[in-house]
Amino acid sequence: MKKTLYAALLTVAAGATALSFQAQSHYDDKQFPQSYRQSYFALLAANFGPIAASVKGEIPWDQARIEGWANDFSAASELNVMRGFVAGSEKGTTRAKPVIWENTEDFNSKLSDMREAAAQLKQIAAGGDKEAIAAQVGVAGKTCKACHDEYKAENYLY
Repeated sequence: MKKTLYAALLTVAAGATALSFQAQSHYDDKQFPQSYRQSYFALLAANFGPIAASVKGEIPWDQARIEGWANDFSAASELNVMRGFVAGSEKGTTRAKPVIWENTEDFNSKLSDMREAAAQLKQIAAGGDKEAIAAQVGVAGKTCKACHDEYKAENYLY
């Protein structure tokens, strides 16, 4: 019992240490708003990407993992990313086009659409119907693309 608990604690500690370095990869204390929003979008991609890859057959389908990714995608989408779009943060290391600050209402509308699609994906994923999940991945992907097309610069950071 003690060995199992000890092993579990070591695993958690090692995982937390490894993840802390990844979390720092987007952090720049001189450009916090840019770092915050880049981390937000990276977190969305890290959860949506594997679902889309599963739907495409690029990675094996694992229903439990699909549900976990969908839950995390939905939860992450609800974070207040607008803290990362404060005045002046259109400059610096960013892929955000300055037009975001000119069309905040439209940007927020597209963000709302993505959040709604993410919540629907979470709900549909819980049902386990592969075809319905695939269809909702398409819907969610289109909401992401709508913003990328208009508000994300082509010169990616990485």
